[in-house]
Amino acid sequence: MAMDHARVANDVLTYVGGVDNINAAAHCATRLRLVLNDMDKVDQKALDKDPDLKGTFVAGGMFQIIVGPGDVDIVFEQMVKAGVKEVSKDEAKQEAAKSGNIVSRFIKMIADIFVPILPALIAGGLMMAINNVLTANDLFFKGDSLVGRFTWLADYAELINMISSAAFAFLPVLVGYSATKRFGGNVYLGAAMGAAMVSTSLLSAYNMADEAAAQSFWEYMGASDTWSLFGLTVDKIGYQAMVIPVLCVAWILSTIEKWLHKRLSGTADFLLTPLITMLVTGFLTFVIVGPITRQLSIWITEGLDWTYNTLGPVGGFLFGLVYSPIVVTGLHQSFPAVEIPLLPVNGGVGDFIFPIASMANVAQGAVALAVFALTKDAKMKGLAGAGGVSAVFGITEPAIFGVNLRLRWPFFIGMGAAAIGGAGVALFNVRGAALGAAGFVGFVSIITEKIPIYVILELVTFAIAFAAAFIYGRTPKGQASFAADDEVDEAALEAEATKAHAATVELPAEAATDFTIASPIQGRAVPLSEVQDQTFASGMLGPGLAVVPDSGPVVSPVDGEVLVAFPTGHAYGLRSASGVELLIHVGMDTVELGGKHFTPKVSAGDKVLRGQPLVEVDWAGVTAAGYQTVTPIVVSNATAFAGVIDEHTGAVARGDALYAVAPVTEPVGA
Repeated sequence: MAMDHARVANDVLTYVGGVDNINAAAHCATRLRLVLNDMDKVDQKALDKDPDLKGTFVAGGMFQIIVGPGDVDIVFEQMVKAGVKEVSKDEAKQEAAKSGNIVSRFIKMIADIFVPILPALIAGGLMMAINNVLTANDLFFKGDSLVGRFTWLADYAELINMISSAAFAFLPVLVGYSATKRFGGNVYLGAAMGAAMVSTSLLSAYNMADEAAAQSFWEYMGASDTWSLFGLTVDKIGYQAMVIPVLCVAWILSTIEKWLHKRLSGTADFLLTPLITMLVTGFLTFVIVGPITRQLSIWITEGLDWTYNTLGPVGGFLFGLVYSPIVVTGLHQSFPAVEIPLLPVNGGVGDFIFPIASMANVAQGAVALAVFALTKDAKMKGLAGAGGVSAVFGITEPAIFGVNLRLRWPFFIGMGAAAIGGAGVALFNVRGAALGAAGFVGFVSIITEKIPIYVILELVTFAIAFAAAFIYGRTPKGQASFAADDEVDEAALEAEATKAHAATVELPAEAATDFTIASPIQGRAVPLSEVQDQTFASGMLGPGLAVVPDSGPVVSPVDGEVLVAFPTGHAYGLRSASGVELLIHVGMDTVELGGKHFTPKVSAGDKVLRGQPLVEVDWAGVTAAGYQTVTPIVVSNATAFAGVIDEHTGAVARGDALYAVAPVTEPVGA
């Protein structure tokens, strides 16, 4: 039955929320590619039930509907007539990239900057987790650690810790390079500016809350701990593990450099642009950007301290909610100034920041692991698995920058779960006795009597975050963010969507009495006697016709079920709803190609509708390899019928009647 293209176009518009919900639209050989304003308006169930649609998926920020070759362009024309904005595929990609509010675009920018440096962060995070396990007291032995019990491990742990901390301690160098590239500046100037921000002439940001360590450093350096610049007193403190300051610096550097390039040329440009760029950026970094971001970190720390101690569980909820965003900025480096005096060893009542940080880290790890369980993309699965494991052991940067922020919704879900965990920390007054790895192994740093409730809160936070992320990740909007990366394999997603849709296909009721066999290929239909293979030419494998193909895929000639689908893609056995069993052999001796030039679209057991692609074939490649492309379509259970009738030879298009099978008027053998 031919597709009613006008009906399909009208229904698609209805199912995706109307013309007003489509920002832009394009199509490829088989799919509609729609940039939607609101994914929540999509009626996925209706799309799945439509017999003329063959599946949906989201890739590159576009909602893609599989219509099929030869039909998609006609359906698209009908949609354009109804008022849909037509653009090219490239323009659709650009529109998809621009979708989202300013927060979403900022998050995408952050993800773009961090994706290239993820391998270093992932390796460092996992090594830090190993070091935490080796050095944590009370984890394996009461009052002792693995390193303490087995002293030969000490040097190994020290080396692991040194290597693992490099990517984080020198993060401004990596971010300076990547961010400057993103902003269009010279990457080496960006890296050099990042190196200046972690210079050994500056007090490490890790030690700025430790007065004794700071004093020892300046005594060793024999220098003042401040500069006097433009009438301002500027602290000589580094920016280890900080993100926002170096992002600001990279943007300033790139802007200045590009401005100078437009105004200088030749030797002057070569000599003066780098010099002026570095001088101006350097002074702005330490005189303006540094003091502002450091003061901001102090205000955040004081504000969170007041909130927690004043509002109780509400304060814990708010602290848990914002902890991960603070980690993104790197401003959490100021927290030790509050934590250290709170430790019992210093006469305090216990550290409240550490257990809340643990809840946030475990929540971000849990949502990353949910992504690991859901995504089919191998690269994303690897990032999510490694980042998730690292996060639950206390190092969240790989999970946050590599997965959660990049996809957006996991990060926000992690924030929500962390807020619940933070409220629990405040409600039960869970406190830390020491600083340590803020994750599952962090129980060794908790005041002893609070360890059981700490562990319970960690497990509850993990469960809430994982479950919420898993459920949301299966919605259309959640699935959309999985495919936001342009590198996604759309062909693989199409095959998967087609297969998933096949499981829901309901064959038309009239198919049970339909004995017509349509042409599965566009080309020229010929008698089997013209096939240069005696098993087919003699009718040994059944009566029928063959098609010499011109182009395009091989589609199902009937409504029915796939009985056999060779992994090599060269042959298919089908049973129609009316009981006709067909063998489609794509080319002669093509099994010898081992699947090369064939892209199967179905598997054994799939239900298929007439016109649904069975396999994409590179016909030119098959011919160039020395194989004939003539494709027999024969009835393999011909003894159950009265023969083949109404044969059509000559030029045929996909879906044209090829022949019919005559049902017997009496039971066979009567």
